[in-house]
Formats: sequence, C-alpha cells, structure tokens
Amino acid sequence: MNWTGKTVGFALTGSHCTFEETMPHIQRFVDAGARVIPIASQTLMTTDTRFGTSASWQQQLKQITGNDIISSIVDAEPLGPSKLLDVMLIAPCTGNTTSRLANAMTDSAVLMAAKAQMRNQRPLVLAISTNDGLGLNAANIAKLLVAKHIYFVPFGQDNPAQKPNSLVARMELIMDACASALEGKQLQPLLIERFQDFIS
Repeated sequence: MNWTGKTVGFALTGSHCTFEETMPHIQRFVDAGARVIPIASQTLMTTDTRFGTSASWQQQLKQITGNDIISSIVDAEPLGPSKLLDVMLIAPCTGNTTSRLANAMTDSAVLMAAKAQMRNQRPLVLAISTNDGLGLNAANIAKLLVAKHIYFVPFGQDNPAQKPNSLVARMELIMDACASALEGKQLQPLLIERFQDFIS
C-alpha cells in the first residue's frame, strides 16, 4: 500500500512490556511516507517501569514522528471535527482500554481520539495486549469484534501454559491490518498463534 499522504493516529496505552516491540512499527509508517500523530494514555505519560521511563518513551515518540504527543482529552477532541486521521491504531490496546471502549467510556486522550474516529466512520484498529482477554474481558472483545469501523490486528495466546487468559496481537502485522482496514476489511486469519514455540 502507498502510505504517502495518509495520516495515521498511533495511540499507545499502558502495556509497557510491549512498547519496545511496538515502537519500530511507528518508524515503519514514517518510512513508508505516512504522517504519524502520536497519542498516549496518562499511564505512558506519567509512569516509569522496568521497561523504560516515561520521558524516554515520550522522547522516542516525538523523535520518530516529528510531532507533539496528544495526551489530553481537550487536545484529542478536535480530531473529530478536523477529520485528520485516515486510520487510527491503538497498539498496545490494554484490557482496561478495551473495556472502556466497548462500554462507550471516554476518559482519556486515546479513548476520545477513538470516539472521534468512529464518529467520522473511519477505521479504528486495535492491537490488544491483555492478561484477561479470555477472562472477563472476552465479553468486551466480542462486542468490539462486531462493531462497525473497528478492526483487529490478528492476535493469539502468548503463553497458554502460564497465562491461559492472556491475548496479545502479533505486532508485525500492524501495517497489514491497517491497510486492510482502510479497504474496509478485517485482516485474516484473525486468530493466530502469538508465538510458534510457546510453552506447552
């Protein structure tokens, strides 16, 4: 797909363990000619973890995209009227974000941006990363699977022996999933093995 002239909203929520895996795909969009608008949850903007500091992740986002981070509801709200984003991706999309999105709650910049995207009937792509995907959050994922204009990066169990309810998207399929979403299609197969050599 030709990404030149496309604007991608790339939103990150609080699954810090997947940030390192996710960041290179932001660069891939930029290298392909897309304009990338970074959107971040309050967790990313304020929390230091063993996977990296908030400041370091913010710096990477700004350096890769060349744009300021949208991190407040006020700053995200104009994405609706402006119709700025051709496609929006939430990667990683935590169980907390999945639950709020499925139940129409708008309490963060990421969710406001997602609401704006759906208002404009433009594609919203989710790359889930949740320890509860086959637990209580399964109902929320099911609601989103049948929602209009919402698509998923193919996902599977990342560690079925030790974390049987955990689901994580295969992040290397992010660009393919977004390209399919722009054509109004869900990238298939949707359900995959997250890792070929998982612990049995």
